[in-house]
Amino acid sequence: MTIGTFDGVHKGHHKVLDRLKDIALQNKGETVVFTFYPHPRLVLSPEEHNLRLLTTLDEKVELLRQAGINHLIVYPFTREFAELNYSDFVREILVNEMKIHSLVVGYDHRFGKDRQGGYEYLQVCADKYGFRIEKLDVLLIDEVNISSTRIRNALESGDIALANQYLGYPYTLHGKVVEGQKLGRTIGFPTANIESSDIHKLIPGYGVYAVKAEIDGESFNGMLNIGTRPTFNKNADQRSIEVNIFGFDRVIYGRDVTIRFHDKIREEKRFPGKEALVEQLHLDRLASLKILEKAG
Repeated sequence: MTIGTFDGVHKGHHKVLDRLKDIALQNKGETVVFTFYPHPRLVLSPEEHNLRLLTTLDEKVELLRQAGINHLIVYPFTREFAELNYSDFVREILVNEMKIHSLVVGYDHRFGKDRQGGYEYLQVCADKYGFRIEKLDVLLIDEVNISSTRIRNALESGDIALANQYLGYPYTLHGKVVEGQKLGRTIGFPTANIESSDIHKLIPGYGVYAVKAEIDGESFNGMLNIGTRPTFNKNADQRSIEVNIFGFDRVIYGRDVTIRFHDKIREEKRFPGKEALVEQLHLDRLASLKILEKAG
């Protein structure tokens, strides 16, 4: 078993998951990931209103399934659970209920009331209750510690390429197509306005991105703008997410769409008029196709 929030299920997490699978194979056991919902910070610090997650619960479940984990426990995180003494958690849940054989934790594992459940404390529990424990070192890429926080920072700054390198897959946004102002169709670049499926999902920083859009199981090339559409809205203060899907002319209001971000093309900017905007959009389309072709 391993325990954690696993936001993003990134390359650092996969180091833990791969070791978990190795131990299970050696001991003819089964792998278990123990995670929580909602995210602990949403329960313990609701006044912050600034936590943005890399993965929704559904996305996390699917990523862990793809990772080959046998069992996933999504435990309800409440204030009462947060007050639980870690030794009680280990004894009542891990030992008595789960019959744990081995516990694998990351280098920075801290859990339980006052974050008392560090590795040294867990080693005492392991000796007491007869299970093994293993701590893995941090995963470094280009001498950088891979973490969910670093990935969030990269996305917020629009550095999709770096975020994807750390994640190990294109950053993904699930949402629904909602009706917009239909301004794009007036200049030959119709867009679908996307509303995220989860209010806590992190939206990358303002800019224009090369993306893949998936609708009803089909994948299409496209480019996506996150921002305020400054050329049309001189005083806009509300963020929009608009995707121009290449070669696509269906009406899809109310439909689910999955966006996979591959790279950033440029920053959002205001153009002097429609003609200049259209000229830039043609260049953006070519840039997006080049990026997506390289990505396969």
